Amino acid sequence: MMTLRNLLTVSSILGLLFGLGAVLAPGPVTSLYGANLNLSGTVVAQFYGAALIGLGTLGWLARDFTDAQALRAVVLSSLIADTIGFLVALLGQLAGGANSLGWSTVVIYLLLALGFAYFQFVKPIKS
Repeated sequence: MMTLRNLLTVSSILGLLFGLGAVLAPGPVTSLYGANLNLSGTVVAQFYGAALIGLGTLGWLARDFTDAQALRAVVLSSLIADTIGFLVALLGQLAGGANSLGWSTVVIYLLLALGFAYFQFVKPIKS
């Protein structure tokens, strides 16, 4: 059964792993997706990685929050970020921005967005 704690754990681990990859090895990581980065693209990828590390750390710490208001804020923020990530990944994939591995990014963002939507709308956190 998926609990909010489990969802935050999975989301955090994914964010930290992909974030570290984007910061420490943006060229090799993006080449897996069929993309080549110039210097500007490398910097943008590293900024993206920094954001993922920040979100991953927040999610990891939020797993043990007991304050309902704080948890609701994390869930809503994660829902927004993952929904936008899904749309960007989907549109980029449909436009041919990545090879077939790019679909994994679409699926990851979709599953995370659905998970956070569940805890936002179906089983909201109560005070």
